[in-house]
Amino acid sequence: MPSLNDAVTAGGDRRILFGCDYNPEQWPEEVWHEDVRLMRGAGVNSVTLGVFSWASLEPRPGAREFGWLDRLMDLMHDNGIGVVLATPTASPPPWMGARHPETLPRDENGAIVWYGSRQQFCPSSPVYRGYAAAISEDLAARYGNHPALTMWHINNEYCTHCWCDGTALHFRRWLRERHGSLDALNESWGTAFWSQRYDDWDEILPPRRAQYMKNPGQSLDFRRFTSDALLECYIAERDIVARHSPHLPVTTNFMPFWTGQDAWKWAREEDVVSVDIYPDPHDPLGGQHGALIQDMTRSQARGPWMLMEQAAGPVNWRGVNHAKPRGLNRLWSLQAVARGADAVCYFQWRQSRQGSEKFHSGMVSHAGEQGRTFQEIKRIGAELALLGEAVAGTDVPADVVVLHDWDSWWADQQDGRLSSEVQYPEVVRAWHRALWEANLTTRFAHPESDLSDARMVVIPHLYLLTDAAVAGLIAYARAGGTVVCGFLTGIADQDDRVRPGGMDARLRELFGIRTVHEWWPLDAGAVVECDGFRGTLWSEELEADAVHTVSAYKGGELDGLPAVLRNGRAWYLSTLPEPTALRELLEDVAGEAGVQPVLDALPTGVEAVRRGELLFLLNHGREPVGVPVPGSHHELLTGVRTESVVELDRYGVAVLRTL
Repeated sequence: MPSLNDAVTAGGDRRILFGCDYNPEQWPEEVWHEDVRLMRGAGVNSVTLGVFSWASLEPRPGAREFGWLDRLMDLMHDNGIGVVLATPTASPPPWMGARHPETLPRDENGAIVWYGSRQQFCPSSPVYRGYAAAISEDLAARYGNHPALTMWHINNEYCTHCWCDGTALHFRRWLRERHGSLDALNESWGTAFWSQRYDDWDEILPPRRAQYMKNPGQSLDFRRFTSDALLECYIAERDIVARHSPHLPVTTNFMPFWTGQDAWKWAREEDVVSVDIYPDPHDPLGGQHGALIQDMTRSQARGPWMLMEQAAGPVNWRGVNHAKPRGLNRLWSLQAVARGADAVCYFQWRQSRQGSEKFHSGMVSHAGEQGRTFQEIKRIGAELALLGEAVAGTDVPADVVVLHDWDSWWADQQDGRLSSEVQYPEVVRAWHRALWEANLTTRFAHPESDLSDARMVVIPHLYLLTDAAVAGLIAYARAGGTVVCGFLTGIADQDDRVRPGGMDARLRELFGIRTVHEWWPLDAGAVVECDGFRGTLWSEELEADAVHTVSAYKGGELDGLPAVLRNGRAWYLSTLPEPTALRELLEDVAGEAGVQPVLDALPTGVEAVRRGELLFLLNHGREPVGVPVPGSHHELLTGVRTESVVELDRYGVAVLRTL
């Protein structure tokens, strides 16, 4: 089976892929040769072509304009730059929407989502799928064995949702396959409530605008269906290009920690797992956000992964789009390598002069070759070349496993939930932050995964857990594993049916909870006092069995009741402690479980990650700092020998090999 390793070693030596989306159709052809000169000077060894070029390749139905792409492919090959060739199907040309309006998506109110932007396609449309297959087939037949080609890239950031009549037909077929019968569907969706029982498959619609709250079972299934419908589009194009070049890996790029795709399921269909990461440079925890996405993507890939897109400077889609301070681009790029990336790429090569993203940065900014952005790019390229042989293909050890699931996230978003303040991604981020600040490297896992090699399993918040997931967790705990669980977990089964007792009985037994009397969500900004810390966001009225209450609520309706419970190696947190308290608690639990930080006594803001035989030190602070590192080391980026203390500039990075 092809893999990222095939692209990493395509030039002979093991290397880190360094490059970008390259959109030369936006520029006169004489600029292309200047681009290649700059790419070679910056150490660029990989470019992605064709992502948004459908209208250039097929200016009218059935026409093919491949000449410009022929010249580009040859130009890249002649200059030793590999090509990740995209199918252009993320952005249908205007002619498709004009001639075939049925290919345009409709929102949940029935309004047409018109062309004039990008990704204006209904994933269920046979017409769209037919045109997408045809252009993919012709691209693969023409370039599948081109010597420049190293990888295929399908579509881009799959994210389209549609509620049209064609989607309704597709949704019904999907439901028949999932449930088998209307009786099973009615049982799964709880349609006895509010007289919603279905007597004919044709009565079922996508969850469009309704008078009041929508059926949560229907909404959950529609989210599952939409992920699967998009996945069908990916697989269809993947199979086309793979038939023409079975020796080459295929990928598509995920948006980071995005609700629209079950990335566990998608990753199983990819040869290379790739993602786009855009932390806010103005966010003091931007580095932690990056680390979370990197850990998640490495876990989906089960090894090295590809950073398909990041920004060399500002983006253009936030309310305020901050520039990256000097050194931050380098820091975050090397952080990705530290956490498993074998490819570091950008959107895009040259900053656009026109279009919706002309203020989104590029590797070559509007300032040009002499601009600070490009000068920093050249340094990053040179340093990645130094690291490639030692880093590419190596693993990132992680003994702490964080459980994460899209089904639970989707169910957690239902209209009738107890608190709109509980946002699943923010809860996960809070727990990951605590582990990151404790320098405990993490990996993510699906709740039904084999957990036997984990020293410690962390569950920030999984409202929905299947029977198989609960059984696996109980087996792990009975085998001596350490479990730390956050609030409102294991409440519902796979159909979003609340379990008897308000929490799975097996989990209540595991954590020593006799009764869940009531849930007490907190208002925005409110806190609840507990022994030793303050809780945020949530609280619960629990009655415990004869187990240890680590911390009790103080004052109010829950006074004296358990906030944090411990039953042997199983811990339950019925609130979200403030950041310092959560970090300290997880540090203590990890220590008991035999999990040690990568490096002790790190200064604030310094991250330490081991990859293979190397130790990465990354300073996320704005001031220089000295980091105690026992022993002698060779620093790969500078070639110097270090003893006992490593000095890091602001946003500085050191990569150490023990001598």
